[in-house]
Amino acid sequence: MALTHHAPTARLALVGDRSSAVRSHVRVPGLLDSLARHDGLVVEPYWIPTEDAELPGALDGFDGVWLLPGSPYRSEAGALAAVRAAREGGVPFLGTCGGFQHALLEYARSVCGLDDAAHAEVAPEAAAPLIAPLACSLVGHEGPVAVVPGTLAARLLGADRTVERYHCSYALDPAYEDVLRAHGLRFSGADEAGGLRIVELPDHPFFLGTLFQPELAGDGTRAHPLIRALAEAAVRHAAARAATERRIRA
Repeated sequence: MALTHHAPTARLALVGDRSSAVRSHVRVPGLLDSLARHDGLVVEPYWIPTEDAELPGALDGFDGVWLLPGSPYRSEAGALAAVRAAREGGVPFLGTCGGFQHALLEYARSVCGLDDAAHAEVAPEAAAPLIAPLACSLVGHEGPVAVVPGTLAARLLGADRTVERYHCSYALDPAYEDVLRAHGLRFSGADEAGGLRIVELPDHPFFLGTLFQPELAGDGTRAHPLIRALAEAAVRHAAARAATERRIRA
């Protein structure tokens, strides 16, 4: 997408409990700055703690939502509310690591009717958690992801294979794949063992989740294609919002 320097500034909600101990959180501001310098994508970030995201209307007026790593969140309800606000409001959404996990959790509860769907990190007593411990932790690991042709992820990455970095110990229990897929989610990337690593929502303007952390790619001076795509989608949303406001005033 070609964008000019006259494109509107998009308001991006960075949802997560900001901490200097979380490498992802430290990297994000520099990545957004690089998008402005190198790509003309001006995105104004606002950090939203998960407790605040739980409040009614907390995400109104934003052009994009990025649910960042850092789980267990101080408010699981806030993390889920952020996903739902973006999903139902047609607002561009990216969930990475814990954000990916909670995007699946919100969808299972709100769309699939799995009211008891649980995250084992928060509810270790759950008999069959939707988000379960990995047999082998991916904390500090890097690995290949096969990307399904014809998907949003494949278009953005421009390849059918990518190598990505992780920092997680939980993932979707494969037993829930079919019900999530039957209700409209598309799984567009998996590791070599078939573990699901990318999810998207085809009928949404931009809704993408990754178990890996694209914000950890490279040396931090240039944004990963998926982060750039979120910024592009947010700028498009901002432009559409501005056009609507002009029509209302006219």
